[in-house]
Amino acid sequence: MKRLFLLIAALALLAISCQALTSSANPTVVISTPVQVQVSPIPLTQPPQPATPAPAENTSPTPNQASPNTASSADEPFIIRGEITYTSPFFLNSAAEPFVMLEDEAGFVKRDKEFKFPLPSQVLGPVDLVGDGKLNYTLLLPEIPQGTYVDVDNNGQQDRGVQVFVVAYWSNTWGDPFLETRDGEGWSTGYASTLTDPDRDDEITGGKMVIWAPDDQQSFPTGFGTDNKLFTDDDPTAPVPAGYSIVDLDTQPFTLTKQSETEITLNEGVGAVTDYSTLSYTDAFEALFEKASREYPFTQDKGIDWNQLHDHFSPIVAAAKNDADFYRAIRDFTYTIPDGHVGVSIDPQVFYDDAGGSFGMTLAELSDGSVVVTHVLPGLPAEAAGIEVGAEIIAWNGKPVSEAIDTVIPYFGPYSTETARRVNQVIFLTRTSVGNQVDVEFSNPGDTNSHNVSMQAVVDYDSLFQSIPSFNEDALGLPIEAKTLADSGGLAYIRMNTFSDDYNLMARLWERAIKSLIDNKTPGVILDLRQNPGGSSGLARDFAGYFYTQPETLYRRSYYNNETGQFEYVDPPFDILPGPENYSGPIAVLVSTDCVSACEGFVYSLTQLDNVTVVGNTPSAGAFGEVGRGQYDLPGGLSMQFPTGRSETPDGNLLIEGTGIKPDILVPVTVDSAINGVDSVLQAAIDTLQ
Repeated sequence: MKRLFLLIAALALLAISCQALTSSANPTVVISTPVQVQVSPIPLTQPPQPATPAPAENTSPTPNQASPNTASSADEPFIIRGEITYTSPFFLNSAAEPFVMLEDEAGFVKRDKEFKFPLPSQVLGPVDLVGDGKLNYTLLLPEIPQGTYVDVDNNGQQDRGVQVFVVAYWSNTWGDPFLETRDGEGWSTGYASTLTDPDRDDEITGGKMVIWAPDDQQSFPTGFGTDNKLFTDDDPTAPVPAGYSIVDLDTQPFTLTKQSETEITLNEGVGAVTDYSTLSYTDAFEALFEKASREYPFTQDKGIDWNQLHDHFSPIVAAAKNDADFYRAIRDFTYTIPDGHVGVSIDPQVFYDDAGGSFGMTLAELSDGSVVVTHVLPGLPAEAAGIEVGAEIIAWNGKPVSEAIDTVIPYFGPYSTETARRVNQVIFLTRTSVGNQVDVEFSNPGDTNSHNVSMQAVVDYDSLFQSIPSFNEDALGLPIEAKTLADSGGLAYIRMNTFSDDYNLMARLWERAIKSLIDNKTPGVILDLRQNPGGSSGLARDFAGYFYTQPETLYRRSYYNNETGQFEYVDPPFDILPGPENYSGPIAVLVSTDCVSACEGFVYSLTQLDNVTVVGNTPSAGAFGEVGRGQYDLPGGLSMQFPTGRSETPDGNLLIEGTGIKPDILVPVTVDSAINGVDSVLQAAIDTLQ
């Protein structure tokens, strides 16, 4: 996804260059500024002063009420403010309804990653996008929080305990403004006031917590104990005062503060971009190589010899004299790894120098092996040479066209499957440097003889845009579009363009479409994902849940663990849960090599059902590594990504990567579908459902 966005931006710059050559804010909360009482941090090894007793009529609290001696003073915390900084290119995808929340940490205390945040405990606060890479937030603390009491004093007796919270950034997708299970569960590992360690099962290792004690008879840990874990039996503890306290986990022992206003910066966590941009070319490459090669999850599956790659590219990087040289070295390095999720952002000038020229035509390879012209643009060399739509290309620069295609290195690579690579080799056969000459043998429709012409490349991006369907999307179109197909017996058609748009909008559109299918007793539905580049795997899973009636474990995901030196599964497994409504009619799913990543996960989940048929000219892209933890910034303004997460079926087989989702019905590419505008894949799906 990141590479696609960067590519679009780069191509926009290229278009400008070639011509030369030829957050909505949240409502403001107005709060009068209180007088702040400065309080020195209290080491938790020292007993704090007892709180002032409350009136006698409060001596019988309900489970979530304050006890008689709850403190009420000028320094009692009541408001937390701070910043949320982010570097991840995926962060704003989920910012449709963003907020900060007083997150109940009972899930972490119990090590329950499927802990559901109780609705009464969800205290929300607004966030405000104030600049590139930064948000501000405000969170008002309720007088009596409604979180889960946890007994963490390790005294061997059952006590009422305290409520433990973290300030965390969240975004709502499903249902009302509050979080439900599909929005999130467990505890936050990023954009939170605490820090977590992915190599130790997301143990909290530092940062700040907010605790609330119902009285002055409760205790809280003063350190991590000998096992270096929080909320375990070896934690030393000390009494804490009634009411709210801010606990700093980065001090030894932990320190506690009470202050009417507190500022806490939220930590980005494991999704933060690894920044090597200030290093030299050589140092950046060495750091990138060491980390990416160690964490890459498909080394054995793809037969990658990292030592050989390092020996080859290290001297090339060392010889780089400028940003363009460095970019070419990194780009060529990525080409050696057959993975559609590996890539580097586009250098516009280098792209122009290497592939900014073409001839004003687009090609397609048919299933019988022939290569035909699908578009001829007016006023450009192909038209001037007499090449017509439907012409068959016979030879290219003296080689049979199929052999010429074999030698092409497609610029937007690499790719996870040979099918995806071949599709893009055909696209880039016609691209070269401006001014380069090509000799072409072709035969126009109806000709009995072939023709030989020489053409000189001119600046031409229109043919590239024409070749790549995602560049032809309507910018004003919705991410999900549904309709009833005419003359189909009532079949429905839903086009799903992405899993990386406004999540809340997509959820509403999806729920409306599914409800309509059910209410209208639709006899079958076609889901078109042929131009879906992926996005959120969680959102894709939730969408698929509307076709399930029972929970099912789809797959498990593993990451490299720096402590053990092994790839290890992370919990919980990737389970699919039934949606609130379920459509059970027959389903046809349309795929292509442009169905990538989360799109493929969605299709895979549907293939586990008996009422689903996959239809396409090709399998999907076969790129299913998880990339959220594998983002890098490099010198020269480059951005790069490497997969770090590996998905496997419950019985341990590699899932999707390198193969893609193969169609149950493989539809041949013919002249009718490539040139005459016949959507043979859609028609095959209609025929199947009818």
